[in-house]
Amino acid sequence: MKIRPLADRVLVKQAPAETKSAGGIIIPDTAQEKTQQATVEAVGPGTEKEKITVKIGDKVLYDKYAGTAIKIDGDDFLILKNSDIIAVIE
Repeated sequence: MKIRPLADRVLVKQAPAETKSAGGIIIPDTAQEKTQQATVEAVGPGTEKEKITVKIGDKVLYDKYAGTAIKIDGDDFLILKNSDIIAVIE
């Protein structure tokens, strides 16, 4: 299935949650916190007021409670507004 976001929306694939702590302790699935890091998979065309500032393949950080979660072919994705993206990781 292929999805093309509309207007100022961006489709991102969430990075997997950490399974080990910095000290090497394995974190169970129920205690894992979802990351706020993702990779841009598709972008909309933007609007006159809101230009798209990221491109496909960029690694980004987004607001904690932003976006709409969807599942495509068993993978978890988010559809975010461009303004919900707070940084590009270089």
